[in-house]
Amino acid sequence: MKKVVLILGLLFFTFTSFSQDVFDVGIRNIEIFFSEPNWDDTLDLYYANDLGQRLIADSVLIDGIADQDVGIKYKGNSSYNINNVKNPLNIRLNYVNNGQSIDGYNVLKLSNGFKDPTLVREVLSYEIAREYMPSSKATYANVYINGNWNGIYTCIQSVDDDFTNEHFYERKGPFFKADNTNIIVSGCPPGPLGILSYYTDTNCYQRAYEIQSTNDWTQLGNFLDTLNNHFTEIETVMDIDRALWMMAFENLTVCLDGPINAIPHNYYLFKDNNGRFSPIIWDMNQAFGTFTNGLPTPVTNQSLQQLDAFYGSTNNQNILTSQIFSSDQYKRMYIAHMRTIINEYFSNNQYHTRALQLQQLIDASVAADPNLFFPYATFQTNLNSTIGNNIGLTELMDARVAYLQGLSEFTASPPSITNLSSNPTAVLPHSTVSITAAISNTNYAYLGYRFKFSDKFEKIEMYDDGLNGDGTAGDGIFGATINIDARDVQYYIYAENTNAGIFSPERAEKEFHQLVVVSGLVINEVMAANFSAVADQSGEFDDWVELYNGNNFSLNLNGYYLSDSENDLTKWTFPNVTIPANDYLIIWCDTAGGTQSGLHTTYRLSADQEEVYLTAPTGIVIDAVHYVNMPTDMGYARVPNGTGPMQYQTQTYDDNNQNGTGIANINVSGKMRVYPNPSNNRIYILGATESIAIFNMMGQKVYTENQINSVDITSWENGIYFVKSGNSVVKILKQ
Repeated sequence: MKKVVLILGLLFFTFTSFSQDVFDVGIRNIEIFFSEPNWDDTLDLYYANDLGQRLIADSVLIDGIADQDVGIKYKGNSSYNINNVKNPLNIRLNYVNNGQSIDGYNVLKLSNGFKDPTLVREVLSYEIAREYMPSSKATYANVYINGNWNGIYTCIQSVDDDFTNEHFYERKGPFFKADNTNIIVSGCPPGPLGILSYYTDTNCYQRAYEIQSTNDWTQLGNFLDTLNNHFTEIETVMDIDRALWMMAFENLTVCLDGPINAIPHNYYLFKDNNGRFSPIIWDMNQAFGTFTNGLPTPVTNQSLQQLDAFYGSTNNQNILTSQIFSSDQYKRMYIAHMRTIINEYFSNNQYHTRALQLQQLIDASVAADPNLFFPYATFQTNLNSTIGNNIGLTELMDARVAYLQGLSEFTASPPSITNLSSNPTAVLPHSTVSITAAISNTNYAYLGYRFKFSDKFEKIEMYDDGLNGDGTAGDGIFGATINIDARDVQYYIYAENTNAGIFSPERAEKEFHQLVVVSGLVINEVMAANFSAVADQSGEFDDWVELYNGNNFSLNLNGYYLSDSENDLTKWTFPNVTIPANDYLIIWCDTAGGTQSGLHTTYRLSADQEEVYLTAPTGIVIDAVHYVNMPTDMGYARVPNGTGPMQYQTQTYDDNNQNGTGIANINVSGKMRVYPNPSNNRIYILGATESIAIFNMMGQKVYTENQINSVDITSWENGIYFVKSGNSVVKILKQ
């Protein structure tokens, strides 16, 4: 990691140079070297045996970075063919060497584009889905085997322990892949099992599921029993919101090679720490109408464009759709989610703009690919027009959106949710608070709230009765009253009438509002992945916690505690140290207490997820902060300083957190994107909300434009640049 100082006017901002992620959208170069001369025959044999065997490659180079003894196998179902030169590949870097990975990923899954002349459907699908639900990252790769170019592939993140840790904040748990393995089990019904059907004998599930964890068949059986036979209790065993997002996305984009079409494969089930299973989408290589099995014949373009918004609701072989669509409220939530995706990606033609950008990125590779499944001439044509049995991407989606928006479910007026607030507005730890909103055109509303990312949202009804901090009964202000501890509150609101529902924020539950809970003394900033940003008094880059005393008087912290465990709040005790009024105090979390100058705890922090507790000598928790997936060399800080919600930004060690705003306030949620990255000729900018400015490593502005979505950088010197729009910054590499 390299630290960069940008000098902009009279202000100094610190940047941290982040390494490229293997799944950053671009074109990876993957070179595979086998010593086995008949490697293709061996991989075909291993595929036919279906025993999970892999051929060991002597080395694999990914963008020039070498790994040794890598396990390779062919993958896929209809995309694999023994006569293909270009078969899909599964690359396991840690097959022999357990510690071997690329950017923390052990597995790369490469698809061959066998049903997509545009070669954008898979990457585009995952990219959109990730905005609303747990979904794989996806990019492109030019693949070479023993020096021969096999062509361009899509490169997809595996749904594995690393994936579940990223999205569910835990690596282990009951975990299944719906695979329809067709293993014959004595005593089970003949033929394929229905989607999420229940059987008393859990051995039967081995025909339809591939277990990815320990022997958890009983837990799968209990979940399916509730889904099939006790549906009123479904939210105790299933993350219904994630299921609704997945179903809305797949139906809208006509992704029929999956569970909404009663196809018994291409999804995963993972049970989180709250006891709920979540479905996870998989295998988007036939998205956007290229898979039509299961539809009534003959299948026409109109069949796809006008696919029933509640397709599968009457299919008794598909328990997912038939059960969930039996609930009118879930149907309204489902339509609300679908409406959000339409408004954010399709009504504004953003999906088409992005598809064009992806095609421009890969155009040269596609033109030269020796093993395309379609003529190059169809590459751009199929974006708008039907090629063979493949409907054009815009031909499908423009007509589909127009069809859906004409349905009564979409023309119905949902409620309006505005003026979100709390009573009282300044919320102290260990108090009672009412969260309120002005809601019109509704007959029911609820508040979903939680205190940390790994919790499930608890749901309580909101009332306009004058008894929940909501003002006067019947005034259109709804409220719900909750008891809080010392942690900030994450919350959202859902409201509905008999015809339509709406969420606030609309991407809930993936996104949420925050209610700040603070007193005078707060945990002001946490840094748990300090690789090169701030050194302690001994020159070591260790984790640290910053306290801020917002009182107008000093505080002696003798006997206070700092801990990373809710079960042991007295883990580390403060010595006789005073924090002045409106000042900061740094505590290093590095186990160096007593051996180095400064304050050092007896424990370290985890970058994956952690909680930090500040406790008074009386045993009362004063403040608590929960974070997940801490970015390298970034701080998790209260903005505004001392009083605001926590957010990721460039660290502001021992300083006012507002100093981390402006160009240094990196948008880690990735709303603005720049592709390709790296680039040697032109970059495309997606999601910029304000004017664009680009700076070089010295902080000099090299480009500015009010309205732009691409920049020609051919003449620029090679090196690192920073693209800024508003508070979003993306680092790019010109090479």
